[in-house]
Amino acid sequence: MSTAAKPTVSTFKSDREPIWCPGCGDFGALNAFYQTLVSLEIEPHNIALVSGIGCSSRFPYFVNAYCFHGVHGRALPTATGLKVSNPDLTVCVIGGDGDGFSIGAGHLPHTVRRNPDITYLMLDNEIYGLTKGQAAPTSPTGSVTPSSPLGTLESSVNPVAMVLSFGATFVARGYSGDPKGLRDIYIQAIKHPGFAFVDVLSPCPTFNSDMTYQTLRPQVKPLPEDHDPTDLSKAFTLALDSTPHTGIFFQTESVPFEKRIADLRAKQVEYGGKGDMEKLIQSFR
Repeated sequence: MSTAAKPTVSTFKSDREPIWCPGCGDFGALNAFYQTLVSLEIEPHNIALVSGIGCSSRFPYFVNAYCFHGVHGRALPTATGLKVSNPDLTVCVIGGDGDGFSIGAGHLPHTVRRNPDITYLMLDNEIYGLTKGQAAPTSPTGSVTPSSPLGTLESSVNPVAMVLSFGATFVARGYSGDPKGLRDIYIQAIKHPGFAFVDVLSPCPTFNSDMTYQTLRPQVKPLPEDHDPTDLSKAFTLALDSTPHTGIFFQTESVPFEKRIADLRAKQVEYGGKGDMEKLIQSFR
């Protein structure tokens, strides 16, 4: 922080109270995020949050930062534009599994391959909570919901495995029932120089009886202590395991998108000069 005072959770809380249902995992995900910002000591005016549509996409309303609540599935390109235009910003995308892996799924692989230095926190409740419990891309096969009263027929999406397959440079999974562990993952994700994806297991007891703290707590296990996060093959193996492991599956170094753009601009100036905008405009008249 530029001031002498150290930040506290209240530094990053907005004047709006969270309105999620009682027992929603998004409360834990939000509190872990507050603790992350306290630990990193990022000033609120240097933070930008972008979200799409869904329960989880209300997240930015409750954070004292620059926030953009966009349309369904379009948070990633918006966040990429923010980061490219102002590389000094800490940019985070908040969304749900429906927002990211349904209507927004087309943007995900291209954001990954560009590798902007943004952090994507996907609050995963395996259901469409905001619209009252329809099946989502991550809902297990056979899930009985208002949109699938006889059970879903489609196979479910595996977010961690899918993002690994796209070539992401940081892939992790956390659990809102483990706020300290989730905070530690958030910190590593935000500090990572490139695109970082965190699948946050976030219970929805109102609309998904299979995704509650009571059902998740016995299942969630940390990644093996000897897991090497630079081993992509092992990361895939663990991602495909039926156990919902938490921790950093994979991490590698690469040059972020906005740095490559800056390098390209520097080369253009070096070889072609700064150019004459007025001369360029006149050439079209």
